[in-house]
Amino acid sequence: MRLEGKTAFITGAGSGLGREAAKLFAKEGATIVAADIDIEGAEETIEQVENAGRDGTALELDVQDADAVHAAVDEAAAEFGLDIMINNAGISHGPAAVEDIDEAKRDRLIDVNVKGVWNGCHAVIPHFKEQGSGAIVNTASLAGVIGAPQLGAYSLTKGAVVNFTRTVAAEVGPSGIRANAVCPGVTDTPMPRKGQTDAEWEATKEEMARHYPLKRLGRPEDIANAMLFLASDEADWITGEALVIDGGFSCS
Repeated sequence: MRLEGKTAFITGAGSGLGREAAKLFAKEGATIVAADIDIEGAEETIEQVENAGRDGTALELDVQDADAVHAAVDEAAAEFGLDIMINNAGISHGPAAVEDIDEAKRDRLIDVNVKGVWNGCHAVIPHFKEQGSGAIVNTASLAGVIGAPQLGAYSLTKGAVVNFTRTVAAEVGPSGIRANAVCPGVTDTPMPRKGQTDAEWEATKEEMARHYPLKRLGRPEDIANAMLFLASDEADWITGEALVIDGGFSCS
C-alpha cells in the first residue's frame, strides 16, 4: 500500500473531493484526520474509513480560524504523527460579473480559499521541518490557471493558491518538504451542482461535457487519484507543480 504507516490531515473532508481523498488514502494504508466545518459530514467520512478497516478521527474545524487550525494540527501530530497535509476546504459563488460581486462575498472567499490554505500550511510546516519530511497538496482549480468568466472572486482565490503553493515549495524544499496543487476542471461534486435538482444537474453535466475533449465532467476519484500520487513517495521529486486535471478542457 502506497501510504502504509502515514497519517493524512484533510480539510474539507466532509464531502466531495475531501471525502473521496480520505477514502482512497485510507484504502492505501493511511490514518485519516478528517476536518470539516460540517462535523456530521466529517464523521460520516470517518465511518466509511473505519468500515474499510482503517483508523481515523473527525474534527470540527473552520479553516478561517488560524488558532483553531494550529491547535488541530498540533493535536493530530502529537497523537498520530503527521505526514500529509491536504488543504482542500473551499467555497465558490454563483455566476456574476466582477462588478456585481459584493465585498462581503469576495472577502469570504478569500478567508476560506486563501487564508484557509495559508493557515494549513503555516500550521503544518513546523512539524514537517522537525521530522525532515512531509507532503502538502493544496486544492486549487483550473479557474486559478486560466481564469473563469463570471467566477471572478473564485478565480482570484484559486490563482493565489497556485502561486502560494509554488512559493511554499521553493521555501521548504531544503527541509525535505514537498508542496503541490491540483487544479481540477468542473467535477461532479456538491459544489458545482448547488441549488440544482437531480434532473437539472444531469442536464447541466450533459451540456458542459460537450466542451471537454473527453466528453464528461470530472469524477471525485479523478482528483483523489492525483492527490494520492502527489502525496505519495512516487512523487518524491515533484514539487511546486500545479497539476491540471480537466479532461482536456484547457487544450481544446
